[in-house]
Amino acid sequence: MGGIRFYIVDVFAEEKYAGNQLAVFRTGELSDQLMQRIAKEMHYSETTFIIAESARDGGYDVRIFTPAEEVPFAGHPTLGTAHILRTEVAPSPPEQIVLNLKVGPIPVSFKDDDAGGIYSMKQIEPTFGDRLDAQALAPVLNIEVADIDTRFPVEQVSTGLPFIIVPLRSLDALRRARVDRTRYFDLIANTWAKPVLAFTDQPHKPRNDIAVRVFVDCFDIPEDPATGSGNGCLAAYLARHRYWGEPHIDVRAEQGYEIGRPSLLYLHAEDQEGGIDVFVGGRVVTVAQGELV
Repeated sequence: MGGIRFYIVDVFAEEKYAGNQLAVFRTGELSDQLMQRIAKEMHYSETTFIIAESARDGGYDVRIFTPAEEVPFAGHPTLGTAHILRTEVAPSPPEQIVLNLKVGPIPVSFKDDDAGGIYSMKQIEPTFGDRLDAQALAPVLNIEVADIDTRFPVEQVSTGLPFIIVPLRSLDALRRARVDRTRYFDLIANTWAKPVLAFTDQPHKPRNDIAVRVFVDCFDIPEDPATGSGNGCLAAYLARHRYWGEPHIDVRAEQGYEIGRPSLLYLHAEDQEGGIDVFVGGRVVTVAQGELV
């Protein structure tokens, strides 16, 4: 196993060593058991493995593991791995990279700007699941029913990985939220989605549009600092329910402030006849690299 190259990248970070870190391995074929073991040892929310360094059907084969299991899709691993493919693997840095994931091919585009550039991924067509009762959900997050913005539903949404979307009325409510693990695991025993994304339109910083917290006790991680897949679900939710009165959204979403890892995600969604197009973007930077021995 010696000599396997790996990289640590910051994804969605507002500042270096914030956001959501990711380990990306250039492995070739490894057994499922060994990839799972490496992901558990790395203990990031997800670890990715570039299985082939030559494109197949226009895309690169990539697999994503949490410390507990393989997942079909996750947002920040997709962008972080696209960055490594673009800068370290592809013959010349292209403007678009396609990742062949378990959920299907996910294209990631790159656009230069004054701060270095933004990666943006188009997510698969969102699907909407059952709505949940606000009164039943409130004690799961140790908040009051009055803290939930009942103009909009508590709803399960997926753009590859399903999330429970919870609209809150204030930043104070978002800050107070904490998971009651007993109630939480009782709830998700009967739900399609397992992670919980709570949000409010009262951000910490005025230049941003919404503040987000994502609780992922189901993956044995209490809170995620930056979640591309979850924010993709949120973007679809905001467009579908006309959160700002329009069928399209372009917003800056902040996450991770409560755990000292501030992140920034760029969300775009358009609800059109025939479906909702969802894009999630952010900055990515390599902070370390080495070899697994």
